[in-house]
Amino acid sequence: MVSNDSLVELKLWRIKIQRSERIPNTGLEALDILSTSLPERMFSTLKRVKTYLRNTMSENRLNGLAMLFVHRNVNVNPEEVLNELTLRPRRVDLLL
Repeated sequence: MVSNDSLVELKLWRIKIQRSERIPNTGLEALDILSTSLPERMFSTLKRVKTYLRNTMSENRLNGLAMLFVHRNVNVNPEEVLNELTLRPRRVDLLL
């Protein structure tokens, strides 16, 4: 049984394809315009990170990792990161 929403969506797709200058040859080609892989990759990565680190990391650090993934184009200087980490009190000493 097909829902009314599905029929409406099908009609919208038909109208879109009819108005298009270039008609797609396959269903995947038709979806190229609509799909963006960045959010999918981000959520997939966040899911893996959360699964792996769920019990050992605070939400703040997990959010930081997610932000690093989202903003990959920002250059991170490892020395600055280490300097920042050494300023914060820790239960375990960082040995460098």
